[in-house]
Amino acid sequence: MESKSEEEELRRLSVELRYLEQTAEALQSRLNMINAVATDLTYASTTLESLEKEKENAELLVPIGGTSYIRARLDNPDKIIVGIGAGVSVEKTRQEANDIIKKRRENLEKTRMSMQQQFVKVADKINEDREKFETLIAALREGKAPKNV
Repeated sequence: MESKSEEEELRRLSVELRYLEQTAEALQSRLNMINAVATDLTYASTTLESLEKEKENAELLVPIGGTSYIRARLDNPDKIIVGIGAGVSVEKTRQEANDIIKKRRENLEKTRMSMQQQFVKVADKINEDREKFETLIAALREGKAPKNV
């Protein structure tokens, strides 16, 4: 390889590395969001399980954020309001709500697994490109071109 093509290869690897790093950051951000939603769904599922033990008019502490709560009375422990998207919520039985949450958790887990696989592939490619980049830099410093980069 001559010096000009080596420099072009360095530029190409540099651009590709920046792109891959941005992709990895975006995937990590999505994974973080997925994990937050999964935690929320786990919390909802646990709460629904706890409601099975409660009777009508039971007094509950309802979280309002900032580790603060409000006292409330449970009107009907078998009627649950479930968000279905776009700000729309519907009333469901406790079992229907459990089924909906379970299905969402399953779908979320599939999405999480897919994202993790993508992240691993991107991370592997970043490592591969960094090795090529470092090998090429070292060879240019020594004044000779590497073979098979």
